[in-house]
Amino acid sequence: MKKKHKRVVKRFSWVLFVMYLLIMAYFLFFSEYLNRSNVETEYRYNIIFLAEVKRSFWCFRNGMYQYFIINFIMNILAFVPLGFFLPLLSKNQRKESFLFIAGSAMEFTLLIEIVQFALKVGTFDVDDIFLNTAGGIIGFMLYKTAQSFCLVRKKGKKK
Repeated sequence: MKKKHKRVVKRFSWVLFVMYLLIMAYFLFFSEYLNRSNVETEYRYNIIFLAEVKRSFWCFRNGMYQYFIINFIMNILAFVPLGFFLPLLSKNQRKESFLFIAGSAMEFTLLIEIVQFALKVGTFDVDDIFLNTAGGIIGFMLYKTAQSFCLVRKKGKKK
């Protein structure tokens, strides 16, 4: 890839990443649809690992698909872009590792959960940390797949 083309891709990736972060901030802290506009009077939290995941699957089995989609699927999908963009935007090869991305997704999610808890917006949920981290890992796997595809394509053009 030519340097100019790489620079354009990098800048465009940064724009998309910033847009992603702004959209995430809206849904995590301000969205009326997710009942974020009302600040609660009490702290809400779940510290029992997999309790909400089990509830999500119970809801799915009982026809409450919206709860399953919002609480399970969206918690994973919301962090796929993070796992994809972090290594893409990194200048440091070490930051393209599985452990770095998984740890970053976990740390970012933990920060969000702590802020939600402190502001009494949403619920501090250990299952969210687990599902968001899984989403970041899936995003990283997609990044690695795209990277492999580009390398194979590049080698094919050289022949």
